[in-house]
Amino acid sequence: MDLFSPLKLGSLELRNRIIMAPMTRSRAHSNALPSEVMVEYYRQRASAGLIISEGIAPSADGVGYCRTPGIYTEDQVEAWRPVLDAVHSEGGLMVAQLMHVGRVSSQLNKPDSSETVAPSAIAARGDMYTDQQGMVPFDQPRALLSSEIPAIVEQYRQATVNAYKAGFDGVELHCTSGYLPAQFLSTGSNQREDEYGGSVENRVRFVLEVLQAMISVSGAERVGMRICPDNSFNDLQDDDPAETFDYLLAQAATMNLAYLHVIRMRSGRVDNLALGRRYFSDRLIGNDSYKLEKAQAAVSSGELAAVSFARHFIGNPDLVERWRSGLPLSNFDLETLYTPGAEGYTSYPAAGSD
Repeated sequence: MDLFSPLKLGSLELRNRIIMAPMTRSRAHSNALPSEVMVEYYRQRASAGLIISEGIAPSADGVGYCRTPGIYTEDQVEAWRPVLDAVHSEGGLMVAQLMHVGRVSSQLNKPDSSETVAPSAIAARGDMYTDQQGMVPFDQPRALLSSEIPAIVEQYRQATVNAYKAGFDGVELHCTSGYLPAQFLSTGSNQREDEYGGSVENRVRFVLEVLQAMISVSGAERVGMRICPDNSFNDLQDDDPAETFDYLLAQAATMNLAYLHVIRMRSGRVDNLALGRRYFSDRLIGNDSYKLEKAQAAVSSGELAAVSFARHFIGNPDLVERWRSGLPLSNFDLETLYTPGAEGYTSYPAAGSD
C-alpha cells in the first residue's frame, strides 16, 4: 500500500491517495460565479485521487473574500457544471468544500444584500484584502438570533443539494481556519447563553446539525469534514481545544462520514493527527507540508489513509505523474497566487511540455 494505490472513502473510489487540498485562488467572478478559467485549472489537476475544491460559500452571507465562488444560486450551479464535466472527463473525482466565513469578512467583498453574521457580536482582530481599498479591518459581525440558526443549517443542506446537482461527487464541511463552524466551537468567539453556547455540548451543536443536514441529502458516504484543533488563524481562540474536538469527533464518528481531513500542527496543545486517528483511523486524510517520502511512509504504515497537498499542486498540475515517474517538481509564483486571470493559475505546464 502506497500513495499510488487505490482507496475507497465512503462511496468515493479514489484511484490514488494523492489528494488536492482546498486552496482559495480568487479566480471567480465578483458575483461569486465560477469563472471559465476555473474549468481548465481543475481539469489540469484531475489526476489527483480526489480534488477538494476551494472554499465555496453556501449563502451570500457566507462570502467573505474577494473573487471567491458560491453555490447558492442557479447561475452558480450551472457555472460549476463545466468544471465537474472537465474533471470527470479526465477520470477524476471532486468534492465541494462548503465554507461559510462568518465574521471573517468585509462587506466590500460581499454581495450588497448580504451581511456579516457570527455566533456573537465579537469582531475578529486582523484585516483582509479587498479589490476596492486594499487591506481593511474585518467587519463587526451581528450575533445570530437563536431563531435564525436553523436557516443557516438549511443553507448548508441546500448547498449540498446544489453541489450534487452541479456534479460534485461529495461535499466537505470546512470546520477550521476561524470560519463560522469553528467560531461556534470556540470559547473566544462564542459567548452565547442559549443552546448553542456555553458547554462543549452546546458549542458543538451547530456543527453536528450542519453535518446531519448535509448527510440528509444523499447519505454520509459522500460527506467529509476538515478540522485543525488549536488553530489560531483568523483570531480563533478556545480555552480547551482538546476537549472541544474530542467531543466533536466522538459524535461525528457515529455518523459514518466518508473521511476526516486533518491539518496537523507542528506545535500546539493538541496532537491533531492522533486525535483524528482515535475516531477515524481508517478514513483519515492528513495535510500540511508533507514531502513525498514522509507522505509515503505515513500511508504505508497505516498512519494515514491518504495525504492532501496544496502548494505542490499549484505549479505542478501533473503532480501525480511527476512523483510516479521520479520527475522534479516546479516552483510557483507567489505574486500570482490570488491575482485574476490565467497567469499563475493555468499557465504552469505539465512536465515535458515547457
